[in-house]
Amino acid sequence: MAKILLIDPDQQIGNITAEFLKQRGHLVKFCSSAQHGIHQADKYKPDLIILELQLPVHNGIEFLYELRSYHDWQDTPVIIHSHVPPALKAISPMLWDSLKIAAYHYKPHTKLAALYDSIDNVLAAVPG
Repeated sequence: MAKILLIDPDQQIGNITAEFLKQRGHLVKFCSSAQHGIHQADKYKPDLIILELQLPVHNGIEFLYELRSYHDWQDTPVIIHSHVPPALKAISPMLWDSLKIAAYHYKPHTKLAALYDSIDNVLAAVPG
């Protein structure tokens, strides 16, 4: 069982994803903005963050830069689950590595089962 912070502005997708994660035994905190996500990360201390890049006000990349600026959150695994096509790794491998993105799932082409498998794999690789 892991503590997962889910950040997605789409209430329907967020609620569906959160419910399936809870059914798999995880504790899930769901929020819809980068600002709320930073606050919840500090309060909730998640083992994993699932992040949509298209967020209101501050986008997911800005969220990751802020998250990684805090010592406590430099190594927290982040899985991108986004409507933004996964060109980031091809465009800037150094940015990808510096933001420590564990996996990237393009929502239009990803079944929830693949996302859950990725979550299990990322969590299995986390020390401790």
